[in-house]
Amino acid sequence: MPLSRFHPVIERWFSNRFAEPTEPQHRAWPVIQQGGDVLIAAPTGSGKTFAAFLSAIDGLVRQGLTGELRDETQVVYISPLKALSNDVQKNLSEPMAEIRATLAEQGLPDVEVRTLLRTGDTPQAERQAMLKQPPHILVTTPESLYLILTSERAREMLRSVRTVIVDEIHAVARDKRGSHLALSLARLDALIGKRPQRIGLSATQRPIEEIAQFLVGTGQPLPTIVDAGHIRTLDLALEIPSSPLEAVMSAEVWEEVNSRIAELISQHRTTLVFVNTRRLCERMAMQLSERLGADHITSHHGSLSREKRLEAEERLKRGELQALVATASLELGIDIGSVDLVIQVGSTRSIATLLQRVGRAGHRLGAVPKGRVFPLSRDELIECSALLRATREGRLDRLIIPDKPLDILAQQIVAAAAGEE
Repeated sequence: MPLSRFHPVIERWFSNRFAEPTEPQHRAWPVIQQGGDVLIAAPTGSGKTFAAFLSAIDGLVRQGLTGELRDETQVVYISPLKALSNDVQKNLSEPMAEIRATLAEQGLPDVEVRTLLRTGDTPQAERQAMLKQPPHILVTTPESLYLILTSERAREMLRSVRTVIVDEIHAVARDKRGSHLALSLARLDALIGKRPQRIGLSATQRPIEEIAQFLVGTGQPLPTIVDAGHIRTLDLALEIPSSPLEAVMSAEVWEEVNSRIAELISQHRTTLVFVNTRRLCERMAMQLSERLGADHITSHHGSLSREKRLEAEERLKRGELQALVATASLELGIDIGSVDLVIQVGSTRSIATLLQRVGRAGHRLGAVPKGRVFPLSRDELIECSALLRATREGRLDRLIIPDKPLDILAQQIVAAAAGEE
């Protein structure tokens, strides 16, 4: 039984909180506990985050109980989105508080495991404080990791790292952000003097072996791949207006689409509406506010300030919003409470993105995610039909990882030359 390998306090806390480990947890924990690299591929809502973190937390708690826990960073968690990093930090602080309460109940000494967030949004004062008292778990983004590696004082904080967790790895591997991260991770290995354990979390991708190789780096043996599949039962359908779709949407068809979306929102408790551009995000939020009331609808996209984004996420979580209109800023695993329906306006252009977005609904074990797709033109109607068919047949897009981009290499060489001997 994988849980029996954890400290009794961790085992007790987990058993009180969850019925039993999920399949990815069951399969990944033994490998992680032996120090092996692992790539966990599983659908949204399958407990991937705890599959990655629990062994690290277990190790930190054990060190704390024997008095060996020093002020040093041992775990670096990298996420492609600031919002996701924020969320993970919040979602770790609650279990840590519960674990400390369990320690107290058992009459054991208190162990404080610090988790801190370092992204582009982190105030300067917090960054300075972090250098004086490093967190045990550092939650960051690929760009912030690069800046820490390039800063003389901040870099010292990373020398003690033992585990690197890369979340939503498929979202960075497909473009040059991934190439950039791969070089930052190689620079981190060089700084530490040995390779820390690497754990990757991904939605299932094809070919999964290439993502696995990307996680550990070229020339390294492949990590253990825990592939829990991507096929979930989905309630997915197209929504087509009664007026014919043209090459471009006419005002009357928009009117009909907006009315139908407002109707669907009214029939559900919470709805996420995904659109493909920030401009459409603002326009749609305004149109829906006029129909359903400004207090019930708001928007969420990358151009909004951190405060506005967080406020929107919190309001949705508390059930104050009927709907949130968002761009890709919310499609990855951010915990926004329970969502009953996902509406996709326009084609997602990829099967994985559609699965990821619709997977935001029914974010509980055993729940069936519900999604409705609104094509915006005749061409998109064909594309959306193909997407739905591919989803039903369990197909996936092929991910293409950029091959050794020289501009990224040049940028990292300049950083390394500027920051090191």
